[in-house]
Amino acid sequence: MPDQSFRSFLANLEQQGELIRFTKEVDPLTNMSAVEWKTYNELGKSSLFTNIKGHDGWTACSQILADRKKWAIGLGLDESEILAGIQQRASKPQEAVIIDSADAPVREVILTGDDIDLYDIPSMIVSELDGGRYMASGMGIVKDPNTGIRNISIHRQQIMGKDKTGFIMLHRQMRLIYDMYCERDEPMPVAMVYGAHPAIFFGSAFTTGFGVDELSVAGGLLGEPVRMVRCETIDMEVPAEAEMVLEGEILPNYTDPEGPFGEVPGTYAPRGVAEIFKVKAITRRKDPTFYALHCGFPVTETQATTALGIEVATRQHIINVEGGLDLLDVKCIESSGLMAIIIKLRPRVEGQAKTALMAALSGPYLHPKLAIAVDDDIDAADLRQVMWSMTTRVHAEKDVVMIPNTRVFPLDNSSPVAEGQSSHHRIGTKWMIDATKPATTQTEQRMRFERAMPKNFDDVKLEDFLPG
Repeated sequence: MPDQSFRSFLANLEQQGELIRFTKEVDPLTNMSAVEWKTYNELGKSSLFTNIKGHDGWTACSQILADRKKWAIGLGLDESEILAGIQQRASKPQEAVIIDSADAPVREVILTGDDIDLYDIPSMIVSELDGGRYMASGMGIVKDPNTGIRNISIHRQQIMGKDKTGFIMLHRQMRLIYDMYCERDEPMPVAMVYGAHPAIFFGSAFTTGFGVDELSVAGGLLGEPVRMVRCETIDMEVPAEAEMVLEGEILPNYTDPEGPFGEVPGTYAPRGVAEIFKVKAITRRKDPTFYALHCGFPVTETQATTALGIEVATRQHIINVEGGLDLLDVKCIESSGLMAIIIKLRPRVEGQAKTALMAALSGPYLHPKLAIAVDDDIDAADLRQVMWSMTTRVHAEKDVVMIPNTRVFPLDNSSPVAEGQSSHHRIGTKWMIDATKPATTQTEQRMRFERAMPKNFDDVKLEDFLPG
């Protein structure tokens, strides 16, 4: 039976030199987040911690999905074809299947009642001004009370007691389902899944139409149904090979103070209020690995995970604009806090790049507020090349367009909150930059916009000339 586990992915990362195993003691309250952040930002590697202060028997990992290369390893795709590969697989969803609990590693240990203690989990204080310990990699599975269809999405949880966490929900699908339970004055059953195959994590981060079971999308990415097992205390199913599951309920029409927290844009979400999740059971493996996802100043896997979802969804959204664009790549810039996106294309006629940019700024995700179009000779992931294109191919008076009074990303602190609305509704200005060459310029004039590259650049292989 093919492996759908989290730990096999970690083993692949380590085998391919993308993960560093740390055996010296780290403290999740004082230095673990600094070690894993520097490990990725200075070395480009993931972290695995095997000696965690106060948490014998646990290991923890971080920055495991912080770039396309690591995602490609996790999904078994070629890095250069990752967007098209994900789109192709996701277009062939496979419904999840239920297996017996005896065959489910996530059911090896079952804790209920007084045995529940969230402080036993090696969750981190991630950013300097965070309001406490957070678990940010949890995938919440709920069911529409009217249809029974599952929904899965990622939510941050601030630990507020041995069996209690905050639960942040933006105004998206989980919130719609929660509102249904509130109308009934009933708690919403939720299963929080920690440490699952990257295909499942991608499905939970990907925006789909309401009523689509994201676990079927994950099945498409896996090429086989996700194997699920029934929960102990609630009517829910969870991935059988996950590392840990928190079973519980979100209380109806009730909130407590929550935050602050270093969020995706790299700024703090200020102290506010959040719904409350009450834990009824913890099920896990005997030797669990906690996914200590880092959310805060870029670049972290939080930006990389959401960026990949934005890239795939944006590609699907704009590829057929004008009857079909010659679209080459879509790159959401992680270091922008997900608010800048690069569209690489071959414009056939004047104005086509701006059409693509308008579509990119009105796609399935609110995050991008800046969209930049570049030509086929620019690497969309190389900000040096993008900046060069912006300075040498842009006439700002005609190539920079601003769209004011537009709804923007709820965590964009630079944009004001809409009058009379919560902080999740912000109004700002989106802008687009057409950094492509003029599509109809004569050949002799186009030289003014061409890159002055070394002669025979594409033919020269540097290793042929290096000493030794």
